[in-house]
Amino acid sequence: MWWINCVSIKRGPVVEMAKVSCCAPSGEGDVALAAPPICPNPVLHMRNCRLVPGGAALVGTDAPQISQDAEGPLVRKKVRHLWVEAGAISVGQFRRFVASTGYRTVAEQLGWSYVFFSHLPNDGVGTLGVEGLEWWRRIDYASWGWPTGPDGPPADEDLPVTHVAWQDARDFATWAGGRLPKEAEWENAARGGLGDVRYPWGDEEPSDKNAHLVNIWQGEFPTVDTGADGFTGPAPVMAFAPNGYGLHQMVGNVWEWTAEPFRVRGVSREARRINAASKGRKLLKGGSFLCHRSYCYRYRIAARTGNTPDSTSGHTGFRVVYDRGPSAG
Repeated sequence: MWWINCVSIKRGPVVEMAKVSCCAPSGEGDVALAAPPICPNPVLHMRNCRLVPGGAALVGTDAPQISQDAEGPLVRKKVRHLWVEAGAISVGQFRRFVASTGYRTVAEQLGWSYVFFSHLPNDGVGTLGVEGLEWWRRIDYASWGWPTGPDGPPADEDLPVTHVAWQDARDFATWAGGRLPKEAEWENAARGGLGDVRYPWGDEEPSDKNAHLVNIWQGEFPTVDTGADGFTGPAPVMAFAPNGYGLHQMVGNVWEWTAEPFRVRGVSREARRINAASKGRKLLKGGSFLCHRSYCYRYRIAARTGNTPDSTSGHTGFRVVYDRGPSAG
């Protein structure tokens, strides 16, 4: 099954929808941050990693907004220092991976992926949609290199790579000498040293008046996106001001795969039911450019959702973390 921004749909020609809850991060460390260091990855020779201090990381919230996602309570978990990509992995970075390995993504192997309707010519008229969620369109040959399909433009090198499944993200991270983050690590990085805050910049709620804070939807979802933040789709990975750890767009822009399965916390009957229904799903964090408070209020640090490992769409990417710093090679 697919879980795409609040829906569950079958991976195939069937377009019947199952109604489900709306879709799919705290540092108190002691390391002072200096100038951006050289990423430890010897393969890509990137210079966009940042050191995120470890310690007792805050995870979750005591003010949950979507109770069925088990966003709370606020707890502390011990995490180690990590080197974290300053942005989500870009198309350019992923292209180096493909050129080096000949890798074919899940979407390429299956021959299609999901694209948001307004990113298509004529709003995708004549393409296969999802019943009840017609803004998602199945597009043949949509992939990381051609995010709106072969009739659209090639992917911009500076944009986040999308149409990547969890397996694709994991395989890239392994090749790059890193891994996908755990939820506590992701939230620790996202908080930027601010502690118990709702967003990477603090608690200020993004709106049309301060749209410079994050790349999300402005207007009326799904028909009117004013683009007040400067984008009506994904933004370059280094766009928008970084948080206190120098990390860009930890919320908004694209959903980010993590290393963990999606599970709700707790042992109640409802928690057990949700976890049983979610078996096999992987945890995503951060929300996307399609998030809007009226529809999918998941561009908060504590927000979370899950998706099956073979799911791909135009609003899902990933970020890599590294356990070793430059001195370790």
